[in-house]
Amino acid sequence: MSALPYYRPTGNEIEVFETAARLKLPVLLKGPTGCGKSRFVRYMASKLSRPVITVACQEDLAAADLTGRFMLEGGETVWRDGPLTRGVREGAIVYLDEVVEARSDVMTVLHPLTDDRRVLPLDRTGEELAAPDSFLIVISYNPGYQSVTRELKESTRQRFVSLSFDYPDEAVETEIVAKESGCDAATAARLVEIGRATRKLKSHGLKEGASTRLLVYAGQLVTGGLPLRQACEATLVGSLTDDQEMTRSLRELLRSVLG
Repeated sequence: MSALPYYRPTGNEIEVFETAARLKLPVLLKGPTGCGKSRFVRYMASKLSRPVITVACQEDLAAADLTGRFMLEGGETVWRDGPLTRGVREGAIVYLDEVVEARSDVMTVLHPLTDDRRVLPLDRTGEELAAPDSFLIVISYNPGYQSVTRELKESTRQRFVSLSFDYPDEAVETEIVAKESGCDAATAARLVEIGRATRKLKSHGLKEGASTRLLVYAGQLVTGGLPLRQACEATLVGSLTDDQEMTRSLRELLRSVLG
C-alpha cells in the first residue's frame, strides 16, 4: 500500500468525512484558496483506498463535459464518458473543485446523485447508471471570493454534509510549511508571519492574502537556494497583486519582518 499524502488535520474533518463516505452522503468543502481542501480530498481518497477524479471547474464547464459526448472517430460516432460518468462506473470519489465557477446545468446533473436515488441519467445514451456504494461526490468553493451571481444556492447546500476549512493557526501552519517545503522551522515561522500579515490587508484592498500553498512555494524556493527576500518577492508580493500601491505595501511588510 502506498504512503498516504501528507495532510495535517486541524479538527474532526477526517472523522466526519469517513462517516459521510460510509453512509454515502455527498460532501461540501468550503474555505479560502490554498488552505488544503484539495490535499484533504486526495488524502481521504488514499485513506479509503478509492480512486479520485478531480475536475477543476471553470465558467465554460457544462454538464455535457461531465457526463460525456458522442464523438466522431474513424468515421464512426462513439460515446465517450466524461469524468462524472467514469466516476460512477468506477465507484470513485469525484471532486468538483470551485464548483460555483461552472455553468448552472452542472449542479442540475448532480442532483439525482446527491439524494437517495444516487443515479446518473444519461439522456443521450438512454442509460440510468446506479452509483455503487464506493461512489462519492465532493464539491468545494471559496465563500469569501465568489460574486453574488456565483454563490452556491441554499437548496444545493442542503444536499451536502459540509466541512469548513480555514488557514490553520500559526503553530500548525509553521509545521505544515516546514514539512512541505523542507525549509527550517525559523524560516517557516517568518514566512507564516508574513503570510498572516498579508491576510489582514484584505480589508485594505488586497483581493486575497497569501495561502498556505503559496507559503510552501516560498519555502521551497528558499530550500532550492534563493535568498529569503527574493523568494518572498517572487511569491508573497508578485503572486498576490499587480497593483503598484499594494505592491509597495507588501514590500514594506517584507522590510518590517525581514529587516
